[in-house]
Amino acid sequence: MSAQLKESIVDVPDFPKPGIVFKDITPLLADAKSFKSAIDQMADPFKNSSIGIVAGIESRGFLLATPIAYCLGAGVILVRKKGKLPRKTVSVNYDLEYGQDVLEAHADAFPSGTNILLVDDVLATGGTAQAACQLLEKIGGKVAGLAFLLELRALKGRQKLTGQRIHSLLEY
Repeated sequence: MSAQLKESIVDVPDFPKPGIVFKDITPLLADAKSFKSAIDQMADPFKNSSIGIVAGIESRGFLLATPIAYCLGAGVILVRKKGKLPRKTVSVNYDLEYGQDVLEAHADAFPSGTNILLVDDVLATGGTAQAACQLLEKIGGKVAGLAFLLELRALKGRQKLTGQRIHSLLEY
């Protein structure tokens, strides 16, 4: 099934800038059978992990985190860019290739000690996932695992996530 899922992801050259090959997951999301298969396979390794919250990273991570949370019988929260959440937040600054950014989540998003599964569409350099883990731990959660639809192995994102349980469904 992984080969079929890979076939449903479209490479878009030079997007968002020259030299980058963007992995467009929207055809996979649009195909009910592929979408269901991807969600089931992303959730399956964590079914016995007592996950209380699934945290989705803005924005495509939201699309995956919600059905995964449903599969695991867990709640779902949003990890967003600065200024997008309406109540009191906790934030973490992190470095980008050129500059910095900020991730936030609600300060009261979950009770302290909650087991959390962090979900996003792509593991690339690992910087955003690393910052999201720091954010969730700062709020009081325990990151029990990370799940990604696809991983760009050449960018070595796992190196920033040492010690974490990582499940990537598709690898490039």
